[in-house]
Amino acid sequence: MRITAKLTLIISLLLIVLLIVLAWTSYHHDQEMLLQESVEKARTIARQIVETREHLSSVVRAEQAEQNYELIPQVAATRITQRLTKGTPYYVRQVSQRFRNPLNRPDPYEQAVLRQFADASIAERYEVVSQNGAETLRYLLPMVAEQSCLVCHGSFETAPRFVQQRFPKGHPSYNYRTGELIGAISVSVPLEALHNRILHNLAQEQALQGSILLVLVLLTGWLIHRTILAPVSRVAEGIATVTRSGTFSTRIEPRGHDEIGRLVEAFNDLMAELERRTRQRAESDERYRNFIEIAQSPIVTFLPDGKIVIANQKAEKLFGLTREELLGQCIFDFMEDPLPLRQGLEDYFSAGSSQVLGNASRQTLRDVCGRCFEVEMVVSVSQSEHEAMFSAILRLTPKGD
Repeated sequence: MRITAKLTLIISLLLIVLLIVLAWTSYHHDQEMLLQESVEKARTIARQIVETREHLSSVVRAEQAEQNYELIPQVAATRITQRLTKGTPYYVRQVSQRFRNPLNRPDPYEQAVLRQFADASIAERYEVVSQNGAETLRYLLPMVAEQSCLVCHGSFETAPRFVQQRFPKGHPSYNYRTGELIGAISVSVPLEALHNRILHNLAQEQALQGSILLVLVLLTGWLIHRTILAPVSRVAEGIATVTRSGTFSTRIEPRGHDEIGRLVEAFNDLMAELERRTRQRAESDERYRNFIEIAQSPIVTFLPDGKIVIANQKAEKLFGLTREELLGQCIFDFMEDPLPLRQGLEDYFSAGSSQVLGNASRQTLRDVCGRCFEVEMVVSVSQSEHEAMFSAILRLTPKGD
């Protein structure tokens, strides 16, 4: 896998993880926000109903209520509730342990909350419960008897005639006391619709964020490739070209002055230095070859392992081989007793000096046909950039010397 694909994949995975985390956070945040919004709406509706009841009970006289049934606080509050919640998922009713209408009978949950309202001073109660396999927000706001409520719900004897006709003596509608809990406004909100709304909004957000993510990944990949990977790739291709061709003339056009730009400049500087040194070495080798070619004695240059790398025409004639055949041969193979020369080279590398170097010694050599001859050999050493090289100047010794 190319590094561009790797970086794009890594960035994509990181952004996808980030997108998932943001989606999860957004979902729970929206869920909490919608729940609080639902609670606030339920609270507003319940308080409006309570305020309506209290207002009507304080301003509507008994004879007015008798003439117009819709002015009775409980009835008017019910009608207003129906208008307020029309077209919404909110289900609102007025529940009481002293219910007169069976529709106002509290369910088990409402009964438990009413007992809590009676036992403790609780301003409101809401929670999410499981109802018929679905989550539902339940909100209850307590209602207490005001002084104006006692006009109709005090004693049977003081109640208006139309109330006495509707509810006989001993009915729970009588004997209210000021401040007494008389019921609660109960609001139920199915949360399935809210959850669907959250999921719908989340899907839209994810689609938008996913599109932005895709564009961001593509743009990031393109920028990384253009500003980082492409210059590095050019450097790698330049090194590969140098490796294949063995020349150091390759240059890369620098772009920018950042780390990549400095890398390109360093590559160009390296190539220039290597080219200069290669040219100098080639010139030096050429001068050396010219020098040994005009020398009157056979000369061979060899490496520490004895491999011959340079030889002049005199040496070719001496050993009976062409230059191409002679190069790569081992000088020790042409010596009757190579041990002293081997030992001298070892002493040079171990002690830094040797008696063999710079001093003339007699050696018995043989040519390619096996003919032996005596020579006087002088070995010198030259240190190149990488390793030492040894040159042997050979002079034939006349017979009888």
